[in-house]
Amino acid sequence: MAEKLKIKLSIADRVYPLTINPDQEEGLRKAAKKIETMIKQFEQSYAVRDKQDVLAMCALQFAAQVEQKAIDKEGDMVNVANRLNDLNNLLHEHLS
Repeated sequence: MAEKLKIKLSIADRVYPLTINPDQEEGLRKAAKKIETMIKQFEQSYAVRDKQDVLAMCALQFAAQVEQKAIDKEGDMVNVANRLNDLNNLLHEHLS
């Protein structure tokens, strides 16, 4: 089992110490960077003074992205299933 790694991530002017598996570090650092970027965008675009509001807007944005990807994936699966059924029917017609 891999040794745990202690890192510190800064989000919204706060430092969060974490103990993680080494293979999680890159993803966590990228996520923290995306959050920081999004915070700056919201602060520049809207008159938001409270970090809590900005963090809530970031959470909503990320959750919406996750949900949209799930919806898109579901649609893709339906499309693939339909195309496979069409191909299967075509094969049956030619083999009959």
